[in-house]
Amino acid sequence: MTLRVLVAVTHLLGAGHLTRAAALARAFAGKGHETTLVSGGAPARLADLGGARFVQLPPVRTVGTDFRTLLDENLHPVDEAYLDRRRSILLDTLRGTQPDILITELFPFGRRVLAGEFTALIEAARVLAPRPLVLCSIRDILVAPAKAERIEQAHERILRNYDAILVHGDPNLVPLEASWPVDERVRPLIRYTGYVDENEDTVTEAHRHGIVVSGGSSAASLPLYRAALQAAHLIIDRPWRILIGRGVSEEDFLALRDGAPAHAALERARPDFRMLLASTEISVSQAGYNTVVDLLRCGVRSVLVPFEGGRETEQRLRAERLKSMGLADIVSEDELSGTRLAEVIRQRLSQPAPAPPVIAIDGARQSVAIAESLVLSRPALHPTIDWSPLDTALERARDQGCPIRFWWRDDDAVTDTPALDRLLKLASHYDAGIGLAVIPRDLQDSLASRLADEISAFPLVHGWSHANHAPPEAKKAEFGAHRPLKTMVEEAQRGLQVAREHLGAKLLPVFVPPWNRISGELIPHLPRLGFAGLSTFTDRNTASPVAGLLQINTHVDPIDWHGTRSAIEPQQIIAGLTGAIERRIDGKSDSEEPIGLLTHHLVHDEVIWMLSERLIAHLAARDIYFLRPDVCFGMETESRLRSNGV
Repeated sequence: MTLRVLVAVTHLLGAGHLTRAAALARAFAGKGHETTLVSGGAPARLADLGGARFVQLPPVRTVGTDFRTLLDENLHPVDEAYLDRRRSILLDTLRGTQPDILITELFPFGRRVLAGEFTALIEAARVLAPRPLVLCSIRDILVAPAKAERIEQAHERILRNYDAILVHGDPNLVPLEASWPVDERVRPLIRYTGYVDENEDTVTEAHRHGIVVSGGSSAASLPLYRAALQAAHLIIDRPWRILIGRGVSEEDFLALRDGAPAHAALERARPDFRMLLASTEISVSQAGYNTVVDLLRCGVRSVLVPFEGGRETEQRLRAERLKSMGLADIVSEDELSGTRLAEVIRQRLSQPAPAPPVIAIDGARQSVAIAESLVLSRPALHPTIDWSPLDTALERARDQGCPIRFWWRDDDAVTDTPALDRLLKLASHYDAGIGLAVIPRDLQDSLASRLADEISAFPLVHGWSHANHAPPEAKKAEFGAHRPLKTMVEEAQRGLQVAREHLGAKLLPVFVPPWNRISGELIPHLPRLGFAGLSTFTDRNTASPVAGLLQINTHVDPIDWHGTRSAIEPQQIIAGLTGAIERRIDGKSDSEEPIGLLTHHLVHDEVIWMLSERLIAHLAARDIYFLRPDVCFGMETESRLRSNGV
């Protein structure tokens, strides 16, 4: 599959946005896709784009943190004619490329000053046939506007025009909501890619000695360079290398060089920066995105001086997160001096090198994989969903005083996997309880470790081995009427015992028969075996089929098991939920039974993940949350539990 990809970026201050966009373009081209990178910022030196085509618009830039005043190459304010020329070249590039994927860097979360240009690009893309997949590419940390209406405007643009948001970060370091108020409607579109590394070559660590100071590509680092020179006069037992960004004027560069002591080499930024980091004891730098990726890759002890001019909070937040993980010390701009910087450097030198962090830094490669997957999933990925039947049923239930509650069961877990991690993070995002029906025979220790800190996820007993013992002409079942009762009793008991050995007190004694089928003869034996709950599929006939056993079933499953094995049509799920609610209102089923969502994380494709999340997000937007399974089955151990339902 060869795709046509268009990446549009405009950097205004430093070159970090362009560097990251170029790394994406290089990664797409490396997978054989016809890639075009359009830059609207000041021309900058870029590494080899690996076959991607580069288009330079008439450049704009800003001075300092005044992002509202756009300047041309000669630092003159641009006029409408200048912006029109940019827009014309951009739209001509779109029409000439006819992309399958369009990526806008930062917009609509930023670059409001260029909203007309980006909006024209997106509107032109929408009328192409076929319409391209439209993605937003953002770094790990954003700067949220002070005005709520601007945040809402960004969300509305995303919901109206975009298929997904590529967040180039790792939530284990910084989740997006740490810097931006993520709307529950927007959250299903978020895809974390890991950090984008412009240079994925292996870093060979050398003998570490000396101090390297760097400050990015703009002149905003001049205070850092001056303080570093003062600190170099105080720390004379190690060599210093101070790398000056090319955004610093030649006059300022020469002035800095004249003030450098003999043991401090001062020079322009070098392409082998990462090799220098791999052989230095201490790195002193700001906390920009690309710099931090360099630091993570090289595992060097770091002192960070985050840029905080204007309303900028990005670098400070990133630096604080790294400090909390023991990966860096911080000198704030308002306390920056040669004396203070030297003090913190000495302190950092006295500490051992940090252990390598477990943070994803293969963001370029993952961005390509995600985009390819989204293209393959269209048009099923983002169908229009008519929620009105479900909303009407929920309102009717509320008006009639009929309590409607929801719970969530996911089947077939045995070990920690990326799919399980995604499932648990999805549940955590929406404060949703979830019951994991685990297969006892195949349990691995990693599952218990993964669930240890999950306060709302509880394992249930999914039979014994999930083996089908039904005859060829019958529906699949492990505990069906075709097997000897004694054998089924022994396997059910063994399943509970083995699951408890692996999962301890976390396990809920709830029996979930594979394929949701169970012999009526087995049910009376479950309580004496130690089970207190039973869960299958469809409305229950009675809450307690036998004394000491509470039955709570599931009712909707998003997978088309007998057809595509992808997601069923969204309206089928809406109809299933609506029907379950209406049966409870009309007294045709037990109104006390929570309505159950049934998923199977190990077989989810992107369409199933998206549909499931959109359902959960829609309910969460109405303040409806999925009950914890220990609450459902009356096995809760905490005194304070979140209220649920409508």
